[in-house]
Amino acid sequence: MKTQDFDFYLPTELIAQFPAEQRTSSQMLCLDGANNHLRDALFTDLPHYLRAGDVMVFNDTRVIKARLWGHKDSGGKIEVMVERVLDDQRVQAVIRASHAPKPGSQLLLAGTIPVTVVARDQAFYTLCFEHEKSVIELLEEFGDLPLPPYIARQATDVDATRYQTVYAKNMGAVAAPTAGLHFDTAMLEKLREIGVVIVYITLHVGAGTFQPVRVENIADHTMHSETFHVPEETVQAIHHAKTQGGRILAIGTTSLRALEASALIHHGILKAGYGDTHIFITPGYRFRVVERLLTNFHLPRSTLLMLVSAFGGVKNIQRAYQHAITNRYRFFSYGDAMLIERRL
Repeated sequence: MKTQDFDFYLPTELIAQFPAEQRTSSQMLCLDGANNHLRDALFTDLPHYLRAGDVMVFNDTRVIKARLWGHKDSGGKIEVMVERVLDDQRVQAVIRASHAPKPGSQLLLAGTIPVTVVARDQAFYTLCFEHEKSVIELLEEFGDLPLPPYIARQATDVDATRYQTVYAKNMGAVAAPTAGLHFDTAMLEKLREIGVVIVYITLHVGAGTFQPVRVENIADHTMHSETFHVPEETVQAIHHAKTQGGRILAIGTTSLRALEASALIHHGILKAGYGDTHIFITPGYRFRVVERLLTNFHLPRSTLLMLVSAFGGVKNIQRAYQHAITNRYRFFSYGDAMLIERRL
């Protein structure tokens, strides 16, 4: 398929610049991919679409303060956006500078953190933080929260809370798993009360999630890589549900990617463990684990729009997005939700 097949016009005013007043106060567009049916709903209606024994899989990654400012040893100003934490000292990052720093050169970030440029691979640099504190500690102390590029403002104290899920735990993402932003603790408790099983995976979302596909043929796109962990408890809950007629609902494309990547690695069987994936889900992909998906509305020409098109059907998603635009749904990270029943 061509990248242009996943393009659409979105009025700028539909891009949500701020979170809703309450986490659960979004709209929710429901798409039954099997029956090609659309329904307008509210996010607070979600429990009505679930039953006892269903499994919901959440991504418990936590967004790090991944943006730092500083200067090169030559004095030139730079902005560093951490893409991925490699270990306690090293990161993969994008650097904005008037002149790109060379491997072996020195940087000083936040006026106090000495950094060595170790290597460069296309747009990404490997940086080594020469400090007694770990990278995560330094980012938490000196970094800024990295809001998505389509939010045209600086991060505030509100974002420090609302751009994290209420169950965020494992540090490492540079973008939030935004479908989870709709849930508050009361909603999670209500779901448990009706017998829904709640489990977690961890996938550290990279900034590549915001990048549009720039090649003409989507088969030529090189997918960004992300690390994930599927716990044994999650695997057991999913296997049990499938034997008892329960349905698997992935909360966000990141949860779906982790589950499907794990099954793909193990020849179609979901297993617990850690992994690194650059899985690129496009129309024609055969889903092995997930039957339902809760997600937000995605950018034109993006890999995530291609993923939901594979899940719900290309024509269905095109119709759903046009419906959402016509009915003034809010788009992207702080926007409204979409519940998709997989196209069979």
